[in-house]
Amino acid sequence: MAKALRPLAGQVVAITGGGRGIGRATARALIAHGARVAIGDIEAPLAQRTAEELGGGTIGLALDVTDRTSFDAFLTEVERRLGPLDVLINNAGIMPIGPFVDETDATARRMVDINLHGVIFGSKLALERFLPRGRGHLVQLASVAGKFGFPGGATYCATKHAVVGLSEAIRSEVRGTNIDVSVVMPVVVNTELGSGLPRTRGVKPVQPEDVADAIIEALRTGRFDVYVPKSMMGMARFTAMLPRRASERISQTLHSDRVLTQPDHVARAAYEARMVETVARAERPELPAAAPAEETSKEPV
Repeated sequence: MAKALRPLAGQVVAITGGGRGIGRATARALIAHGARVAIGDIEAPLAQRTAEELGGGTIGLALDVTDRTSFDAFLTEVERRLGPLDVLINNAGIMPIGPFVDETDATARRMVDINLHGVIFGSKLALERFLPRGRGHLVQLASVAGKFGFPGGATYCATKHAVVGLSEAIRSEVRGTNIDVSVVMPVVVNTELGSGLPRTRGVKPVQPEDVADAIIEALRTGRFDVYVPKSMMGMARFTAMLPRRASERISQTLHSDRVLTQPDHVARAAYEARMVETVARAERPELPAAAPAEETSKEPV
C-alpha cells in the first residue's frame, strides 16, 4: 500500500536565492499548495518585489547565505512573521565556468562560500530549530554535477559533490527522527545560470517549473535522491557500474563533456557580468553595487 502524500498546506517554508529562477518557481508551486512562504535573496529589493508579485502572503527578506549572522536573522524573522519553520530549501548558488587553471582564487572562494558554506550554515541553523521540535525537512539544491565531473566547471562540481556528501551524512545523523533530507540534482535548467550552454544528446535542459515540481514531490514523499529529470537516476546508477574508461566514452559520445566548455558567451553575457560583480564585491565590500542587468528572455536563476 502506497504511503499517503504529506499535505503542504500551512507549512512554513523558507527558500534561499528565492528572488528568481528555481527559487521563484518553487515558491509559486508551494503557494499553490497552500504553504506559507518566505524568500531570501542577497538582492533585498528583488526578494520583496518577487514576494509581492507571487502574493499568497509571501514575504521577501534580505539574506546573505555566506554570513551566518544574516542567515540566522533571516530564519528568526521568518519564524516571527510566519510561525515555526517546517522546511528550509537551500537553493542559492552560482556557476561561473571556464578552464580550471584560468579560474581566479577569488572566484573559487565565492563559489565555495555560496554553494557550500551557505548550505552548511543553513543546514545547521535549520536543524537547530528542527531537532527540539522533532520534525522538519531540509532540501538541498545540488546538481547532476554533484554526481559527475564536467570539464569547464571543476570548482562548481566540487561544491555540488560536497553538497551531496553533506546531505547524505546529515540524513544518517537524523535517521530515526521525523526530520527528512532531500538532495535535488537537476541537469541544466533553463535559467540565467544555465544560459548559453549547448544542448547535447546527453544533457537536455529542463524548466525551473520541472525542478519545482520535483521539490514538491520530495516534500510530499520524503524522497532523498531527487533527479530532474527522473531518467538521470538510471543513467547515474548505470555509469557508476561501468569501468571509468567506458563511462568517459559514453560522456564523449553524448557530448555531455562539452556542456560547460563550449558556452555561447553572448547569450551568457548578463550572467557572466553579474558573476564578475558578485566576486568583486565579496573581495571589496566597499565597492558600490552595480546596476541590475537587463532582463533576458530566460527566467534567471
